[in-house]
Amino acid sequence: MIALSLAEIAAVLGGDLRLAGSATADTVIDGVVDTDSRTMAPGSVFVAKPGAETDGHRFVGAALAAGAALAIVEHPVDEEITQIVVPDVIVALADLAREVVARVRAAGDLKIVGITGSNGKTTTKNFLARILSDEGETIAPINSYNNEVGAPVTMLRITHGTRFLVSEFGADGPGSIARLAGLVEPDVAVVLMVGMAHAGGFGGIEATAKAKSELVAAARPTGTAVLNVDDSRVAAMGALATSRGMRVVGFGQSDAADVQAHDLEVTASGTSCVIHAAGERLPLRLQVLGAHHVGNALAAIAAAGVLGVSTADAIDRLETVEIAERWRMQPMGSDRVRIINDAYNASPDSMAAALRTLAQITGPDERTVAVLGAMSELGETAGEEHDRIGLLAVRLNIQRIVVVGPEARRLFISAIGEGSWDSEAVFFADQDAAFEYLRSELRDGDRVLVKSSNSVGLRHLGDRLGELFS
Repeated sequence: MIALSLAEIAAVLGGDLRLAGSATADTVIDGVVDTDSRTMAPGSVFVAKPGAETDGHRFVGAALAAGAALAIVEHPVDEEITQIVVPDVIVALADLAREVVARVRAAGDLKIVGITGSNGKTTTKNFLARILSDEGETIAPINSYNNEVGAPVTMLRITHGTRFLVSEFGADGPGSIARLAGLVEPDVAVVLMVGMAHAGGFGGIEATAKAKSELVAAARPTGTAVLNVDDSRVAAMGALATSRGMRVVGFGQSDAADVQAHDLEVTASGTSCVIHAAGERLPLRLQVLGAHHVGNALAAIAAAGVLGVSTADAIDRLETVEIAERWRMQPMGSDRVRIINDAYNASPDSMAAALRTLAQITGPDERTVAVLGAMSELGETAGEEHDRIGLLAVRLNIQRIVVVGPEARRLFISAIGEGSWDSEAVFFADQDAAFEYLRSELRDGDRVLVKSSNSVGLRHLGDRLGELFS
């Protein structure tokens, strides 16, 4: 965080400053700001967030022991650490992030990119951060820090030397993106797609689209909207952007896109295409698996172009990215048995894309195996969407379908109903049983996809399989 005095922080938060030890109102704080006491270091700020399972106020002592100089709390804690008492620490965290970003922006040349979409946010964030990091200091979220805690924590990592802030915005309902993006008013608003991910929290896909458009509405009127023109709901956001005076840059495989991809080819060693942009045609070969990542790459190239990076430079940097992120189409195992661990999260769209990738990268003498768990947060569409994935797996001729967990049982039943029988589709109630089956079932030449929502935890099964066959 940039250097601020305790008095300045208290004023920004509208809180009650309670000094401890040798601290004075003029004491300057410039350390990490986080809700996790394990990340504390000398000079850090600990935000004592209450939670459903535990309460951050219980860890103020641990934060102090690790060197924290300030705790932001909702009630005084009996620890010898300076505290600022506020009514709501999450609101305080947001207020502090807004102030820090405003000060850095006013004093320098900070450019801010906001990214949202039902799928692909984290991969696109990583792609864009890789491109921009060669241009200057770039701050981007760790993992998927895209909620009411993670987004402000990321914003607070900037310094006066930061040139680019890449923010990822998730949403658990209407208004979430507006609140988060409103903290920074991005110069570039990137909307990737509107899909069924988290549809249960929004009340349907049209409501999801409206929620994603909140990023465009929150961006600077002098900014640019980077929109996926292959998605009609995203493309329609161009009218909102134009009405606000924003520039619109489209990406996709459509001829209407400003940044296009053609001649896609997906193999076990990566994904290639030809990029058409600004009158140039340049080859791109991603090490990352899956045709769906081409759209993420296009978004990153388009956003980087708005910020002055040439298409050729963007491509060169993208080609150095080995994996999107841990548990996202992550190759594991060996050439003998290749595991693709894509179980960080799952939606109907990302599940379908992963299954298609599995089918595309498997050779004629190799066998496809899909280890699938439930997709969460689909609301009343959950049954229908699990049915659809079961049907798709069979129609893609996935040769072994291993379904894990009672929440995914309908996927298994759907696969059987479509014609996957005679042990082609099997069901296990838990990961241990599935692991024992796969330990004995997998053989040389198998290509294995592991995919589920994060809450199901199949990423750990993927790790076990990767270690077993490494």
